[in-house]
Amino acid sequence: MSMESVLIAVGVVALIGLILGGLIGFAAKKFVVASDPRIEEVTELLPGANCGGCGYAGCADLAKAVVTKGVNPSLCAVCAAENVAKICAVMGMEAETKEKKVAVVYCSGDHGHAKMIAQYNGLNDCRAAASLHGGGKGCRFGCIGLGSCARSCPFGAIEIRRGLAIVHPEICVGCGKCVEICPRKLIRLVPAASKGHIYCNSLLKGPQKKKFCSIPCIACRKCVKAAPEVFNPQGFLVRATKPELVDEALVKSAGCPTGALQTVEEHLALGQTQKNDKEGAA
Repeated sequence: MSMESVLIAVGVVALIGLILGGLIGFAAKKFVVASDPRIEEVTELLPGANCGGCGYAGCADLAKAVVTKGVNPSLCAVCAAENVAKICAVMGMEAETKEKKVAVVYCSGDHGHAKMIAQYNGLNDCRAAASLHGGGKGCRFGCIGLGSCARSCPFGAIEIRRGLAIVHPEICVGCGKCVEICPRKLIRLVPAASKGHIYCNSLLKGPQKKKFCSIPCIACRKCVKAAPEVFNPQGFLVRATKPELVDEALVKSAGCPTGALQTVEEHLALGQTQKNDKEGAA
């Protein structure tokens, strides 16, 4: 092949490249989709956690919905109030006040209080254990304790301590990931103002509950008598219908005989005392 043929081939390829480049450039300008600059601005003000607690795929998706659909940014449980106000200023909308909520695991059945009736050797996943006789604990309503909720939490707010999921409210942002993944449905989002809860989820009668747990709610209704506007009996279990009204004084005055009604601080300390350690070893 002569040098002249090589040069002609190179020239043809270069010419084709120039023509295609020009066509691509023309198409890029002709069919460009204008992007609202506010989307990027809103995205930068959102926390970037991409937890999905707002119902959207991530922060960028929520930002697009805020700009194009008028969704209020307060839908993001993680976003700081200051940033929500800035986003609303950008969008020309009013910020909605949203009550802070945190996740609560309605169970106190750690290894020091819940009776083990079997040894579970399956997958380290609560959903898998729930499909195979519910793990090793005797209570079929309580925390399985294999940590599926803790692994799903994007903020590290859940600790598995002695076979029980413990939520740290100062870290929890109420995204709801743990609520979705719990197979027992014993995790619920409640107002952060609540200072105490009845940490029991069992629907069995009192004597049956005591066979598998040392601190169950036996539906004695002492708490209902102390605050009928707060607590409501539901079969063989009492629930707080207004958990935001529960404070330390009410927990103390109710005098729960089993200890199922605890303050948040008492529950956080569960499993850390020497007494519980001895019970677990027994």
